[in-house]
Amino acid sequence: MTTDIPTTATPTTGTAPTDTYDVIVIGGGPVGENVADRAGRTGLSVALVEAELVGGECSYWACIPSKTLLRPGAVRAEAAGVPGVAAPGDLDVAAVLAWRDSMVSDWDDEGQVGWVEGAGISLVRGLGRVVGERQVEVVAEDRDADVDDLPPSRLLTARYAVVAATGSVPVLPDVPGLAEVSPWTSREVTAVEDVPDSVAIVGGGVVACEMAFALTDLGARVTVLSRGGLLGRTEPFAGEAVAASLRAAGVDVRLGVGASAVEPLPDGGAHLVLEATGPDGGEGPDLTPVEAARVLVATGRAPRTQDLGVDVLGLRPGRALEVDDSMLVQGVEGGWLYAAGDVTGRVATTHQGKYQGRVAGDVIAARFGDAGTADAPTSGDAPPVAGDAPAPWSRYAATADHVASPQVVFTRPEVAAVGHTESSARDAGLDVRVVRYDLANVAGASVRATDYAGTAQIVVDTSRDVIVGATFVGPDAAEMLHAATIAVVGEVPLGRLWHAVPSYPTVSEVWLRFLEEYGL
Repeated sequence: MTTDIPTTATPTTGTAPTDTYDVIVIGGGPVGENVADRAGRTGLSVALVEAELVGGECSYWACIPSKTLLRPGAVRAEAAGVPGVAAPGDLDVAAVLAWRDSMVSDWDDEGQVGWVEGAGISLVRGLGRVVGERQVEVVAEDRDADVDDLPPSRLLTARYAVVAATGSVPVLPDVPGLAEVSPWTSREVTAVEDVPDSVAIVGGGVVACEMAFALTDLGARVTVLSRGGLLGRTEPFAGEAVAASLRAAGVDVRLGVGASAVEPLPDGGAHLVLEATGPDGGEGPDLTPVEAARVLVATGRAPRTQDLGVDVLGLRPGRALEVDDSMLVQGVEGGWLYAAGDVTGRVATTHQGKYQGRVAGDVIAARFGDAGTADAPTSGDAPPVAGDAPAPWSRYAATADHVASPQVVFTRPEVAAVGHTESSARDAGLDVRVVRYDLANVAGASVRATDYAGTAQIVVDTSRDVIVGATFVGPDAAEMLHAATIAVVGEVPLGRLWHAVPSYPTVSEVWLRFLEEYGL
């Protein structure tokens, strides 16, 4: 093992340290779990601090429950386009919610705790915050309480590294009256037990679009209020396709509109006063007030650092933790504080956060662990010394964050994208050519459904003839994305991709059409 680094800081509470570990990870979601697992592979002792359920937001209030709620409606819509399949009727709402409950283990983390303990990681229950150099105070488990009003329960000391994997929190817009109607966030909507008659969704991003479909499928009357278009970080044709599909499903989609005030109604609902805010698709904004039983706020999330204690390190609470590609936090002396996931402000997806977690864990294991341990990572890459930039594309660098971050939106149609959009590629100074293709024209689409509709696009850096971005919009578009991700990460020349023959008849035959359209 590496020689211990002495701890000199004094905890803010004056309480003596109760436990010492080599590494302390704050946040027991999928990102923190990955950090803890990888960091411990070279013999380091690791503590995982979690205030709520081990498994985090993704397992209980985000990815898993939301996609479970969306799946029945997607299957029903798919069946409707296949001749010979019995016409589907209304969903069994109770059965859908029961399946959701099963998928989140009834909000019981026993299984996840078993994995943590089986991996040799020490679980510490409570809310962790940094109180000094390599020191973490863990207070009572009430995550909604003001941590300054809670008594300390434990003080942990890290010999080598502390890792922040605390995720993000929903942002509530400053709209008069909004807080008074107790708006839902992503947590409340994915945990819904009694589906309201009507819901007004404020926002036009991933959560807003996905939950508009899920709630409509479950019988609610839904209005979406977006200050611009839908899915603004994707190619415009993706948001346009989703907006058209929502409207076809009966959703009142209003673009270029926001809530200027919210008033509570006697029955517990809300009255939303609207204002014009931006582009509306050329139809003119509909500013008719909206009344709904519930308001869902889906206007984005912010890195959770407001209660992390980073102010003692000279960092600003509420702001993202800036990291280098080894996930080392910048502006903190000594090279001991790392961060991964949403808290870094880099990419707000679970899979990319887990990737960052693997990088951070491997860096810590290599820097501080026993290289002779049987479970030590096998790689010819040298781990970075604190302060040095890691080698791009090594196991110790989260290089993909910058050029190849994939994301899937599980709407109908699905939207799957990786890397640059045409706009972002041009903004980055790349000389690009865009190839777009109608997915309905490949044989695999015609045998999949009579009403198959979709669009696929690649963005090519013409100076190198490599793909730097791709977007797929259509049924099961998510399953076509990884091929594009590999092409972007591997910087595979189009001339070599010509020899990657797509199977027939599949929708992935679009890859051949891309290359033919490009001129190969």
